Amino acid sequence: MSARKPYPSDVTDEQWALIGPFLDAWRAKRVSVAGRQGEQDLREIVNAILYQSRTGCQWAYLPHDLPQKPVTFYYFALWRDDGTDAAIHDLLRCQAREKAGRREDPSAVAIDTQSIRAANHVPAATTGKDAGKKVPGRERGLAVDALGLIIAVVVTAASVTDNAIGIELLDQVAQHTPTVTVAWVDAGFKQDVGVYGAVTGIDVQVVKRSDTKPGFVPVKKRWIVEQVYGTLMLHRRLVREYESKPASSVSRTLWASMANMVRRLTGTSTPTWRNA
Repeated sequence: MSARKPYPSDVTDEQWALIGPFLDAWRAKRVSVAGRQGEQDLREIVNAILYQSRTGCQWAYLPHDLPQKPVTFYYFALWRDDGTDAAIHDLLRCQAREKAGRREDPSAVAIDTQSIRAANHVPAATTGKDAGKKVPGRERGLAVDALGLIIAVVVTAASVTDNAIGIELLDQVAQHTPTVTVAWVDAGFKQDVGVYGAVTGIDVQVVKRSDTKPGFVPVKKRWIVEQVYGTLMLHRRLVREYESKPASSVSRTLWASMANMVRRLTGTSTPTWRNA
């Protein structure tokens, strides 16, 4: 890494030790016909992605001492499309679970959705309007474990129903984390989700909010996914839907989650924008 003044979003040496070896192995497999490897500093590429994630800046506003859009976006899109971001995320999640004394893969997940307003440049073909919340944009669906670690992410037009998103989340969970046998959802998820869960071997349980207590009351078993959404909002790039492709929005969610996990694994923290 170059000798520049660090940004709060930069990975520390201890954090890079968790991510770097995976990317070094990834680079080693990408040797050109001439026998050469890329010369870019991958740690700085990661720092640029995390800087944009945390600050929400446009590509053209990346600081001059970080890699600029052409190279940063090249790697962001490449890692998005070849699954590198998801692979690193899953590796970190397994380490975080082991550190907490859990098995690598969970047995239960909590599922919920979040409506996100889209910026004006986001293609209309991939956005819609949430009929219930009246939010124009996209819908972000998450399945998280009991520690608040993300197991599956789905991003769709906001006009897509919670039912359809829930089914897609269950499909991802069943395919990639077959140890999961229980999914907790709210009443917005209809019977079709429960039926699909039964087909995939996942018991879908509706956990209803209590109407007897005034004010905010954390809902047993389901509260953790709502907390995750709140934590993700510390990454300004996720506060509004800026990505042209839903796949990029999924990748942004994974990078934000990775930033949270490396801090969890190393016992470090990043100052929030509220303290700026």
